[in-house]
Amino acid sequence: MTFYWHDWAGYVGVALMLLAYLLLQAHKLHGNGLVYQLMNVLGALGVMLSLLFGAFNASAFFMEVAWLLIGLYGIARGARVRKEAREAGHKVAPW
Repeated sequence: MTFYWHDWAGYVGVALMLLAYLLLQAHKLHGNGLVYQLMNVLGALGVMLSLLFGAFNASAFFMEVAWLLIGLYGIARGARVRKEAREAGHKVAPW
């Protein structure tokens, strides 16, 4: 069996998404934290690349697009909340 770059992108993407969920359940990451959101966004991108350049599956691709958009929303919302907290004079963790 030959593994191409897009196969590895998919495997790394799945691993990132599963690791993010494991760390969330283990209380090592926060669901609204930047690291958790980035792991999900990058994981979704990896899976999307494997679907685009490998065997395409429309339903899986659209699920990954939704996962990516939700992650981007989480990143934007977190940045906005941190900015508002800083402006209000609260101490804010960067992650």
